Amino acid sequence: MTATGGGALVILVLTYAGVALGRIPGLRLDRAGIAFLGGAAMIGVGAIPLDEAYRAIDWDTITLLISMMIVVAHLKVSGAFRWLGGLAVQRVRAPLALLAMTTILSGVLSAFLVNDAICLVMAPIVVQVTRAMKRNPAPYLLATATASNCGSVATITGNPQNMMIGAVSGISYPAFSLALAPVAIFGLVAVVALTPLAYREEFAGRTELRPQLVRDRTHRPQMLKAAAVSLAIAVAFFVGVRPAEAALVGGAFLLLTRQLKPARIYREIDGPLLLLFAGMFVVVAGAERTLLAPAAVALVKSAGLDSVWRLSAITAVLSNIVSNVPAVLALKPFIPALANPRHAWLVVAMSSTLAGNFTLLGSVANLIVAEYARSAGAPIGFGAYFRIGAPLTVLTLTAGTLWLSLT
Repeated sequence: MTATGGGALVILVLTYAGVALGRIPGLRLDRAGIAFLGGAAMIGVGAIPLDEAYRAIDWDTITLLISMMIVVAHLKVSGAFRWLGGLAVQRVRAPLALLAMTTILSGVLSAFLVNDAICLVMAPIVVQVTRAMKRNPAPYLLATATASNCGSVATITGNPQNMMIGAVSGISYPAFSLALAPVAIFGLVAVVALTPLAYREEFAGRTELRPQLVRDRTHRPQMLKAAAVSLAIAVAFFVGVRPAEAALVGGAFLLLTRQLKPARIYREIDGPLLLLFAGMFVVVAGAERTLLAPAAVALVKSAGLDSVWRLSAITAVLSNIVSNVPAVLALKPFIPALANPRHAWLVVAMSSTLAGNFTLLGSVANLIVAEYARSAGAPIGFGAYFRIGAPLTVLTLTAGTLWLSLT
């Protein structure tokens, strides 16, 4: 191995170790900073020239992410999510019905509008509703987190790793949804079935709920505009418009407004996530350029990645070690060499997403809900989450892998 190859290997290992830990001991550096530093180091040691590093970043993925963040920001700031949540909750009269409604809202919205963002807007609504009804917020918050992960399996725009997979695989939006929507639906049913088993006291008896919501101010014209544009974007996805293009045009159009200051929208854009993506794209490209000779790719292929069950298991384990986005990027160089790359990408999308439900640290969506629960005085511990997350992950991963092995 050359000196450049050795340096690239060290950078790759240290970057993934840092991303797995979430920090570098003794330094104030988060995952995004670690990935960015790793990408810069790859350029610095000569593993990849700067011009190639620019090309290594998948701009379709970055464009789709930014555009969807803008769309979600408009829906959030205009009050669309609060209005929809209030409308849905007014119709529930039992704890199990409230759980089902929370699960459906979180899952369906996450399928089209990025699960992390949906958790940011759903968690406050759930706490407000459950407190007004004098119920325990914990099971409903857990349902919000787990359902957002399950629902996001269904589409390319459901979560960041799916966006990346959609861009690099070339799988169309309708084909992706046709393959994985059944898995998402099964996951949402499993959330409603398993949560009451862990919180029997909350769902025991025949309690009648009386919804009492505080009406928040909404920007009605802006809300209707954001909803109409979101619907138009969804239709464009399904009729075959390139997802990044449809979201870009829709997001840019929403910025034409006299009611909302642009700064309110820009604050909702997740800069660290974009930085994480850019850095990891360059780190993986540098490693691929210097370390992955054809023989190495063939060796990994011989490990049995053509098996749906084995690929699903490896993806799930890797996702829980280094998080789902870095896991997908780590597998990216090897998928094209498999017998059916398109099917393999669907397996990776399904497994990397559902694996996020295994522990509290498994996905950003989980951490968002847990942090809000803590600040609202209803903390969710690691053990409380694991009681639902672990069996849910095993059940949904098994069902999803079986489904993809049969189709």
